[in-house]
Amino acid sequence: MPPADKRQFNVYLPPDLIRRVKLASVNADESLSSFVEQALEHYLRQEDRS
Repeated sequence: MPPADKRQFNVYLPPDLIRRVKLASVNADESLSSFVEQALEHYLRQEDRS
């Protein structure tokens, strides 16, 4: 069960991208939620620098 300060966020993605992200999270030894959270935070930090 996710911590109380987290919410579910559903998005629709192409099947190939889903497979790649799932595999990347396994390879990084991270949960899928944690992996996606880190990827989004990284992207947004890069955007903030622009």
